[in-house]
Amino acid sequence: MKLLDIEVVLNVVDKGVRQAKYKPEVLKELDDTTTSYAIVSHRWEEEVKFEEMIGLMMMKKEERTEVKRRRGYRKIVKSCERAAKDGYKWLWIDTCCIDKRSSAELSEAINSMYRWYQNAKICYVYLSDVGESTFPIKRDDDKFPQSNGWPEWFARGWTLQELIAPKEVEFFNEGWALIGNKRRLAPTLQVITEIPCEVLTGGLAGKCLSVAQIMSWAADRETTRVEDRAYSLMGLFGVNMPMLYGEGRKAFRRLQLEIIREFTDHSIFAWNPRTPRAVTVDVKQCPAYCDGPCQWPTTFVGSISPVCIES
Repeated sequence: MKLLDIEVVLNVVDKGVRQAKYKPEVLKELDDTTTSYAIVSHRWEEEVKFEEMIGLMMMKKEERTEVKRRRGYRKIVKSCERAAKDGYKWLWIDTCCIDKRSSAELSEAINSMYRWYQNAKICYVYLSDVGESTFPIKRDDDKFPQSNGWPEWFARGWTLQELIAPKEVEFFNEGWALIGNKRRLAPTLQVITEIPCEVLTGGLAGKCLSVAQIMSWAADRETTRVEDRAYSLMGLFGVNMPMLYGEGRKAFRRLQLEIIREFTDHSIFAWNPRTPRAVTVDVKQCPAYCDGPCQWPTTFVGSISPVCIES
């Protein structure tokens, strides 16, 4: 994975301190299994792309000034400052650490992303629509009308795995003030996401969870690209598949077929497009099961682990 060198970002790129002896590398290819790094989770806004970040010092003054005025640039600097304060030398953020001009690199990144968040020492969640100094503990439909009454970060598709995978998660408000961490906020996060506290604090490993239940956590989430509704779930199920942007909703069907190949959990068929509900399954009769993969994640709304009745 490509990681930002925090010292270079803060001292060379942002402050413009020149290095006489060598040309510093803003990004370096490192092994996620042996490197201590911080990682960022956020909503996309005015972001800085890979090619802009590595070429920032070579830009004309006007171009460089325009990039540095973006909210996404300040996000990179502030996250680097926080990581440096916490003692880290490396940081990953999806906006500028993936060369999206390369389809091969983008595919590798998407297939590896869950592992990258899982292996990070800490994940910084930036809630750009929270101005208060405390984490919101009550639903507020007036303040967050587009995201079910909670900060928009909780309504995005990719942020589901970014909440579950890292062991340590810290939340920051619009001004980058720390407003809580995943462990202490687990009961509130369970209310917001319907993800059990034990999953939030301990991850997916060793938990008795059905495919349908995990799918239900993503049912109401949205992504900018249609295909990302499927691609953002691969890591949660431990499956891989090639990226085919342009395939539309077929991506979700491909995801289900990959899950079926890997698991014998028939709850993937326990969806109901008319009446989302908890599923009680007679393993011999299976009346609650549909006859094939569903068309879209929303049909898993309300699903929980099926209760198998041995008769």
